[in-house]
Amino acid sequence: MSAAVHNGGDIKTYRIHRPKIVVIGGGTGLPVVIKNLANESVDLTAIVTVADDGGSSGKIRTSLNMMPPGDLRNVMVAMSDMPKFYEELFQYRFQKDPTFLGGHSLGNILIAAISEMKDSTYDAIQILSQMLQCKGKVLPVSEQALTLIGTFDDGSEVAGESQIAHHKGILKSVKVVPTYDHDEVKAARGVVRAIEEADLIIMGPGSLYTSILPNLVIPEVKAAMHKTKAKKMYICNIMTQKGETEEFTDCHHAKVINEHMGAHTIDVALVNTKEIPTDYEVTKKRDEYLVQVTHDPQSFNEQQIELIADDFTKLKDGGIYHNGAKLVDTILDYLGVD
Repeated sequence: MSAAVHNGGDIKTYRIHRPKIVVIGGGTGLPVVIKNLANESVDLTAIVTVADDGGSSGKIRTSLNMMPPGDLRNVMVAMSDMPKFYEELFQYRFQKDPTFLGGHSLGNILIAAISEMKDSTYDAIQILSQMLQCKGKVLPVSEQALTLIGTFDDGSEVAGESQIAHHKGILKSVKVVPTYDHDEVKAARGVVRAIEEADLIIMGPGSLYTSILPNLVIPEVKAAMHKTKAKKMYICNIMTQKGETEEFTDCHHAKVINEHMGAHTIDVALVNTKEIPTDYEVTKKRDEYLVQVTHDPQSFNEQQIELIADDFTKLKDGGIYHNGAKLVDTILDYLGVD
């Protein structure tokens, strides 16, 4: 909605309603779209997975019985306008030598310190979001650390995000359980409300089974996703991922989300159709990348999912990434926002 203002004969227009956009996921994919959305006139909320159990986050989570800080840290940095040096300081990772700080990022340690002071990682994130002047809300999906459990085609179950990708077999489904207690998994404060009041909910980009689905399978989140009137958008990965989406088409990704949700959930999918050059040498995350996701437009039609296909790639320093600026331009066009 816009309104006109008369000022000395000139007519200026401005938008009264800032669209409410909720982005759900984790890992390194989520900050790509958040960083660009944060610079637009939108009401932005990020809902972030708390099931990571690897690396610095996993060690801190185990040592202090707290939710893992890494994904939350990366999202806060993406939403912040902090000077470059402060960002580098917050993201600084100590060298992996025998010292007890080896491999830990300063931001993770800071989140852990405030979590201990306030006896709440949720409160720590809200405090740090204010300190970093984040241009939006950062919400852990739950105020409990969660353990991801994957079920494979042979019926075996594997606990822990870091273990699932290394298990031989075809991953069929995931669920989450509390890590340190036997309580029912609950959504964090503000999560359900953000979903129910959103104009657009974006899932991804990010690892399908270990970054996106751990949020959606929480019962309160699933119920809110069914209740909301928001449009639901999925940003498909560019490459298949080892141990998760081997031989997946783009529509197969979307189908898995709908299956986990128990209902038709995705309204629109953003899919890359630009072929990765055969002579492009991938040197980043070689252990995760497999091949480019196959495009399957007919299946999107059969699934009744609107398809927006374009070149969303950004090839940089031996890595294959989404072009965040192009994604956000497409998202705003979809919303009809100038």
